[in-house]
Amino acid sequence: MADLRADLEAYLQQRGAAEHVSAAALSVSLPDQATTVDVSAGTTGSGGSVPVQPDAPWQIGSNTKAFTSVLLLLLQLEAERRLSIDDPVSRWLPQYPQWHDVPIRRLLDMTSGIPTYDDQPAFLTDQAADPLREFTQEELVGYVVGAPATSGYSYSNTNYVLAEMIIERVTGTGYVNQLSARLLGPLGLRDTYYRSHLYPPGTLGRLPAGYYTRTDEPELSPLVGRDVSRDSLSWARGAGGILSTTADMTRWERALYEGWLLPPQQQAELMSLVSTATGEPIEATSPDDPRGFGLGVAQVTDALGTFWFYEGQTLGFRFLHAWFPESGLIVAMGLNSRADEDRIGVLATTVYETLVAHGLAEPVPAGTGA
Repeated sequence: MADLRADLEAYLQQRGAAEHVSAAALSVSLPDQATTVDVSAGTTGSGGSVPVQPDAPWQIGSNTKAFTSVLLLLLQLEAERRLSIDDPVSRWLPQYPQWHDVPIRRLLDMTSGIPTYDDQPAFLTDQAADPLREFTQEELVGYVVGAPATSGYSYSNTNYVLAEMIIERVTGTGYVNQLSARLLGPLGLRDTYYRSHLYPPGTLGRLPAGYYTRTDEPELSPLVGRDVSRDSLSWARGAGGILSTTADMTRWERALYEGWLLPPQQQAELMSLVSTATGEPIEATSPDDPRGFGLGVAQVTDALGTFWFYEGQTLGFRFLHAWFPESGLIVAMGLNSRADEDRIGVLATTVYETLVAHGLAEPVPAGTGA
């Protein structure tokens, strides 16, 4: 545990100024252990003195997408024969005729051709003008109605807002109700939360500050250097609005990847991949085609081998998890900034090497990866 904490402390020392990051947390889950190894480093705010706690919640960003996909796959609802992920969007959302022939599956694997609203200058301008604004689902989707279609694989948060809307249309209840009743409650994820707009003070009081420091989105320049952790997450919703601890997320990832949540057919669909380079189906990633996207999950082949992972980002946070199927090792980590230079992958590699040194992870064979 001391060496893992040292990894976090070294990252903050080396990258704190460049990334305007003051806090880091990490949980490690081993397949034969009922408890996780949880460590943290740094302070809850830049220049502050309050240590960040290992059980602090983080904005997990697009790690939320797997929760949304699972709700669509029993993709909880399909297993109950209430919908098929091959249904066209128009069956459930006829108000968007321009996407009438897009299957739900293509929303989830990012090959729908529907652009993402958070690349639209009009949306970014509106977001910066009022960070506490509550964006409705319809408003978010409205930013891309009439926008040119994308091609192949193209990452789009619009896809998952539409998926959230379909969940609500099929069930007749809100996304938060479905999430709580089907996933958070049954799995005992007591430190995982979802609100479509503002979180209550009791939850926010445990959250580190989160800093936006990117310089490549001029519309968001009013937010640069600000603590945006208390702003509305209504812009992210079912695409990226969940808060969780690193420990809760390792529990969720184990249930997700090891088939605790879905029947075999739906589990296979969840983990069916398209190449992020071509948008075409692939069996698995490889050094020649190293990144693949499933239904809200992702696989990579790199220097650590072939494994499943996701890095989610909000305006003020980065959150990464990785599951190594051969060993069953899971790691989850959070940082409290969104910066031009993102080295969280380097931190993950350092953590893995520390676990190898302690005999808690398998050494990667020479020549493995890209």
